[in-house]
Amino acid sequence: MMQTLLSFGHGFSAQALARVLLPQGYTIIGTTRSADGVAEVAETGVEAMLWPGTDMVPALDKATHLLISTAPGDDGDPVLAALKDEIAARAKQFEWVGYLSTTGVYGDHAGDWVDETTPLTPATKRGIARVKAEAAWADIPDLPLHIFRLAGIYGPGRGPFSKVRSGSARRIIKKGQIFSRTHVDDIAQALAASIANPNPGAVYNVCDNDPAPPEDVIGYAAELLGLPLPPAEDFETAEMTPMARSFYAESKKVRNDKIKDELGVRLIYPDYRSGLKALLAQEENA
Repeated sequence: MMQTLLSFGHGFSAQALARVLLPQGYTIIGTTRSADGVAEVAETGVEAMLWPGTDMVPALDKATHLLISTAPGDDGDPVLAALKDEIAARAKQFEWVGYLSTTGVYGDHAGDWVDETTPLTPATKRGIARVKAEAAWADIPDLPLHIFRLAGIYGPGRGPFSKVRSGSARRIIKKGQIFSRTHVDDIAQALAASIANPNPGAVYNVCDNDPAPPEDVIGYAAELLGLPLPPAEDFETAEMTPMARSFYAESKKVRNDKIKDELGVRLIYPDYRSGLKALLAQEENA
């Protein structure tokens, strides 16, 4: 049977996975919410579909694999809200289902370590919504579900360099604040490794080996560019949007042993320094 991945919300991480799977002979169907998005996705060799707005039943009938990248909204997971019965009816048809969640489900741990067994105590509205969405997907009988809890994502076009160059970057200082992060190419390899070795019910953290304060990352980007260190601002008095401020409500270090031990992942970018060096080299060679 031809391997077909149906990717709901075919964005940054899903596109990175497509670059791995397409050369392996997979057919990939990716949904996007706009006509411009359809054109952009189609240019990558993926069969693009406008959704919501298109009947997804024929695509579900073809799919051997599902990837869910859509974020939950006020009404819960949008894919389940629209298609839960259709997906449940085909649960045994799928070889692998991946749900992209976030390490925000763990909440705040005051800079301590968390792993996949840590109780879920989200501190933000986004984290609470993700916990509910994870549970809703896990509630479908016979679905070969794999949950991936992603740390802060960066990659081509999503790095700190543009803000550092423009002079708009700031080093927000909050004592004890620490984040984990992951390069999109390492997300793609973890997903591909799971597809090759399915383990329904598994949960994986996807992050690098080096949790770090956010101001260190900005500072290193400036160092690579040979530019002055961006100004330091105290978190308590810094002007920030509510969304930006909410990211500082949680501080934790995320363990990634499981993707290494169970999936055999060897990180391409084991820390932000190697990842940022590679991004800058790609920019300079583009």
